Amino acid sequence: MATVYEQLGGEPAMNAAVDLFYRKVLADPRISSFFDSTDMDRQAAKQKAFLTMVFGGPNAYTGRDMRSAHAALVTRGLNDSHFDAVIEHLGATLKELGVPQHLIEEVGKTAETTRNDILGR
Repeated sequence: MATVYEQLGGEPAMNAAVDLFYRKVLADPRISSFFDSTDMDRQAAKQKAFLTMVFGGPNAYTGRDMRSAHAALVTRGLNDSHFDAVIEHLGATLKELGVPQHLIEEVGKTAETTRNDILGR
């Protein structure tokens, strides 16, 4: 059976999804301020590598673990409502790119497994 990464369309799909996703995130006043001092080219590259690994593609992710990578954001108030907004944008991005609903749900379930680490719990 193909991995989620393969089912989504591999590297070209990851590139398109992450680029569209961050356009949505940066336009959302609920969460955009968390990225004010972020190098978005670097952030997008890390996100592409992370999602590729999580969805069963080649593992080239060299970033920090989710808990330490988001600890400073938690001290700035990152909470469940922000996490929910990110998941909302991820789902909307995949839908806009024509990803089947069952894969969007699988991606959402995978993303949900990171909630406690990202929020430092």
